[in-house]
Amino acid sequence: MTAGAALLSAAALTGAQADDISEFRIGILGGENASDRLRSNACLEEKTEALLGVPTKLFAPADYNGVIEGLLGGNLDMAWLGASAYAKVYLSNPDAVEPVLTKINADGSFGYHSIGFARVDSGIDSLADMKGRKFGFGDPNSTSGYLIPSIEIPQAGYTMKPGDHFGDVVFTGGHEQTIVAVQNGDIDGGVSWADGLGNWEDGYNSGAFRKAVDAGLVDMTQMKEIWRSKVIPEGPIVLRKDLPEDVKIKMVGMLASLTSTDPECAYGFMAGEIKAIAPISHADYEIIVAARKAKSN
Repeated sequence: MTAGAALLSAAALTGAQADDISEFRIGILGGENASDRLRSNACLEEKTEALLGVPTKLFAPADYNGVIEGLLGGNLDMAWLGASAYAKVYLSNPDAVEPVLTKINADGSFGYHSIGFARVDSGIDSLADMKGRKFGFGDPNSTSGYLIPSIEIPQAGYTMKPGDHFGDVVFTGGHEQTIVAVQNGDIDGGVSWADGLGNWEDGYNSGAFRKAVDAGLVDMTQMKEIWRSKVIPEGPIVLRKDLPEDVKIKMVGMLASLTSTDPECAYGFMAGEIKAIAPISHADYEIIVAARKAKSN
């Protein structure tokens, strides 16, 4: 059963209606500056307001934790989370949100990569060349910006403890900040995320590099890839679980049709070129939940 069909069935049983809410609140994860995040999602705000008939507000906290806490506290109704951020929400309260949709790449794949990168003129071609250098990560609650690298990089033989192999390991605050910090020479290497499809000079088809290229923040020809993770499950769009069921149905329907009804809006919301926004469930994230749980033990 698709996410939309499941929600429709539930609505028939509960009878909950959209007029049971007075506003709808959308959280936007960090990764780029707040004004760019709000601009990229402005069309979503307008569409939601027209669809539900209630004021819709966008929230762009400074870090991932602001969105996570907003969902856990019932102060946000929807967000597109990374898999690790979703895992944190689920481990804190499995009844807080439900994953309903996710991004499908242009080639039909479901996933993306954490990409390690450095400046072309840095002399760094691999993690081995990062010895004694400063390595930047985005946010402790980011899947590609920390969780997966913190597992896979040590598996490759390089511990994350500052001074062991890397001269220092720092958090920059988000993907955009990492990209800019590497470009400016504030750190020697960093990690960010991309679907890995298309051209490097374009920032790939979708992801943080593509957003940075579109914003004119980076020239990818001055950067090089030095490491790539295994495929990471694309993060879910989640809805607050106790929302009225017809609100969920309407939002799932609107978002799932976004690539055909408004490709430009879908591009901004989903950080680049995509094929579709398709149903997803908790089962698709169990491996990330397990990884996040293991890291916290």
